Amino acid sequence: MATYYETLGVSKNASEKDIRQAYRRLARKHHPDLNPNDEEAERQFKKINEAYEVLSDADSRQKYDRYGDMWRQADNIEAQQSRGGPRSYTWTTGGRATGGAGAGAEFDLGDLLGGFGDVFGGGGRARPRGRRHRANAAVTVSLEEAFAGTKRRVFAPDGGGSRRIEASIPPGVDNGSVVRISLDSGAELYLNVTVSPHARFRRKGSDLEVDAPVPLADAVLGGEIDLRTLGGTLRLTIPPESQNGQRIRLTGQGMPRLGERGKRGDLYAIVRPQMPSKVSAEEREVFERLREIQAGRG
Repeated sequence: MATYYETLGVSKNASEKDIRQAYRRLARKHHPDLNPNDEEAERQFKKINEAYEVLSDADSRQKYDRYGDMWRQADNIEAQQSRGGPRSYTWTTGGRATGGAGAGAEFDLGDLLGGFGDVFGGGGRARPRGRRHRANAAVTVSLEEAFAGTKRRVFAPDGGGSRRIEASIPPGVDNGSVVRISLDSGAELYLNVTVSPHARFRRKGSDLEVDAPVPLADAVLGGEIDLRTLGGTLRLTIPPESQNGQRIRLTGQGMPRLGERGKRGDLYAIVRPQMPSKVSAEEREVFERLREIQAGRG
């Protein structure tokens, strides 16, 4: 699997500017609105957004450089290392660690994380360690799942081992959200949530942004378009003389506010006038007449 650096086509020591420029170039190339009905372009766009989200943030980039695909579990890994004594490990994307106090030191990721290997995709096994009163696990959800709420089957501490349970993820969770689950054994499980980047929507807290392609005539004269949101399709009114990048606010059409039942953020539709790809002779006459009119104003 390609690294985030390879996805963006930059070297590991690339500057923030290099990463930003690479992202913008690739995002324009693979944007779903410019590649309608192209599933491969949409997949590439998601990968590009995910890579940029990690590498554009200094803290997450540092964790990724050290732990590879396991960067989201960096805090758990380092906490476990500190409890087990001073050791340093170099992580690979395969989910195993090497290095440490002695030559050839190697162990299974599930052992390191106390039997939660399946949650992290490592397929680790549970080890008897006595009752664990508090445990952590990481889960990743899509933006659609964060919008509607979802469920995940995860391993929970159970005496000296672990058992699989179905955990509810409430609507409105965001990156860094923690879902606490109280277990009948008296232990508590904390789910650390990561929300995957979306191909169309950009999230800012409980608000969302989405590009809204608008026919050029509708941008100039005003009109209506169908806009697909996370909650369904709605009819969006485009004001006359709308400019590229103009924001139209749709109150209450954003993400659910975590812990505030019935309340949602706003959705901002960003007007993107679309130039015609093929111009008929009649349309060309209209544009030529328009140019003459505009030239006469000077």
